[in-house]
Amino acid sequence: MKSKSLFFLLITFYFTGLSAQPVVDILYSKDTKAANRDRLYKSLVNNAITKNLSYPLADSTEENWMDAFNAIELIRYKSPWIDSRIHEAFNGVQKRSDDFQKALLGMVFSNYPLEFSKEITTLLNPAVSDKVFAMSAEYLAAAQPAALPELKIKARQRLLNDKENAIIKTLCYRLDNYIAKNILPSAKEMLHQFFFKNAVVVYSFQRKNRNYPGMAIVRDSAGNFLKGLYTDFFYVPQLARSITNLPGYISNGNTPQGIFRMFGFAVSKSNFIGPTPNIQLTMPAETSIQHFMNDSSIIDTVWTENWYKKLLPPQWKNYIPFYESYYAGQAGRTEIIAHGTTINPAYYKGQPYYPLTPTLGCLCTKEIWNEEDGKRTFSDQQQLVNAIQQAGGANGYYIVIELNDEQRPVTIEDILPLLK
Repeated sequence: MKSKSLFFLLITFYFTGLSAQPVVDILYSKDTKAANRDRLYKSLVNNAITKNLSYPLADSTEENWMDAFNAIELIRYKSPWIDSRIHEAFNGVQKRSDDFQKALLGMVFSNYPLEFSKEITTLLNPAVSDKVFAMSAEYLAAAQPAALPELKIKARQRLLNDKENAIIKTLCYRLDNYIAKNILPSAKEMLHQFFFKNAVVVYSFQRKNRNYPGMAIVRDSAGNFLKGLYTDFFYVPQLARSITNLPGYISNGNTPQGIFRMFGFAVSKSNFIGPTPNIQLTMPAETSIQHFMNDSSIIDTVWTENWYKKLLPPQWKNYIPFYESYYAGQAGRTEIIAHGTTINPAYYKGQPYYPLTPTLGCLCTKEIWNEEDGKRTFSDQQQLVNAIQQAGGANGYYIVIELNDEQRPVTIEDILPLLK
């Protein structure tokens, strides 16, 4: 993705196929060794951040600055000098490229959620892209709730230009319902929904506030929920928070709520994902209707809400928040998967989700690596992969459900009443 420039190449997802088969118990990642982690951190601070932000900001150095923004997000780095450079980045930001504007907004959304309202207000104009407009409006809605009425007016005006624009349509809905508490339809109805024959289903329960980890459970190809070795039901904690913490319809935002098609395993070449198998997912519009619905008889090639709605039980068909994965796909989001991590959790010490690590918008589980020899010592991701294999394989659906906005992690006690 061009907007992430050279730094993004380190964390872009490249996949090689992996059949559903047992994997080596002990995996290795040299990037998790203490010396390599220290070396990476120093390089990010000295080169990706300090060196790049030392260049005068110009058209020719925008990519350097964007690389710095991405590194700042990753390690949550701050200093008075960096603060001054961020202020410099906002000088004349209206004239900067679309990629620069998005990279800057993503970084301040993550690291400066309250400090730049005045500067970001200047980006709420017709000249910016729909994505920059939406990111700016989301920032201001969170930082200045009193601005909601004006934001709603501006968003509706923009929607008049394209009434089916997935980004602005979703933004309008979110602004109109910003304070309202969603009333979740019957979770049991979704948990026992029939999909296609022998479909395996993973349910990932999350909070609206993605700073708090969620939890994943697995339904096998016969419709039964998998049991754990020592528990009545198998489960693993899972984080659905992105580094930016932007909403799910924005690229590199949090994992969207809704239904994903699950279709196999892969191993990533990314330094930050590591060698543990990941679970391949796709959203509506990212793949064909035939594939998403697992129905080769479908000849329609144009995605509409009605196709997505066919997968939903009756009480969920009019529950608009659950259409986020549909609109995220329509808005151009791609490559959301469920994976492990080799990122140093120390970057996020003190955060509610520690020791889990945020991503570019994927679902992530906890993994622990020995910093002396680089060997994997603990992996919720491997447990999840094994459970899906035991359930019948990664052919079915992955469903992300926001339970409510309680300010705490999801626990198995939250889910048990839904399963019994």
